[in-house]
Parts: sequence; structure tokens; C-alpha cells
Amino acid sequence: MAVYLDDWRQPARLGPVEDRWSHLVADTDDELHAFAARLGMKREWFQHKSNRPHQGHYDVPERARPEALELGAVPVTWRQVGRMMRNRRTGISDGAGPGASGGAGQDGTTGGAGQDGTVSRRRP
Repeated sequence: MAVYLDDWRQPARLGPVEDRWSHLVADTDDELHAFAARLGMKREWFQHKSNRPHQGHYDVPERARPEALELGAVPVTWRQVGRMMRNRRTGISDGAGPGASGGAGQDGTTGGAGQDGTVSRRRP
């Protein structure tokens, strides 16, 4: 089981906080909630829609990224997270976590997280 932090970094104002935001997702909602609590996030910040199961996430401000990574979040691209969510939605269970093959990352690279949490990058 793992928790993943994407590289979306979307500038936005969420309530009183203006920052660049990424998505925190996990293999299970229970794992995601536990990790978010360790990061000091409130459960009410969990984003999900009842008609889209397995799509839940927390928005993480840029200033919290270093702590999330220090606590063990695996850095992934936003495309890898999209693939993970699509695979969960469609019931694909082919080990399609961040290391699954597929499209290129935001910077034109492909690759994924290894067992040690490092992200490999290779040009297509």
C-alpha cells in the first residue's frame, strides 16, 4: 500500500489559502485518511463524489509538499495519478500503480515509482 503525491501544482485559492495545489491519493481511502491526518489535514478536506468511487483525494498546498514527501508520499506525475484513478474506476488490477506503462509524464518522460519510492524517468 502506498500514498502518492502528484506534480499538478495548480495555482488556485481554496478558501483563504492561495497557493499551488497538488493531489494526494492512496491505494485505499483508509490509508489516505490516516496519512492526511499525520500531515495535519482535516477529514472534511477529503474531496470525493458519491457517484465516482475510488476517486477521492486531498488537495495539498505547495508549502506542505516537503513534509508529505518526508512522511513517505511517493512523488508521481499527474498523468500517473489519472491512470491510477481510471484503472480503479474500470476495475483494472494489473498492478497499474504509478509504475504501470502508459503515456508520457508532464515533462515528456515516462516511468514510474520503484519499490524504494524513487521515480524513474526515461525519454520515450
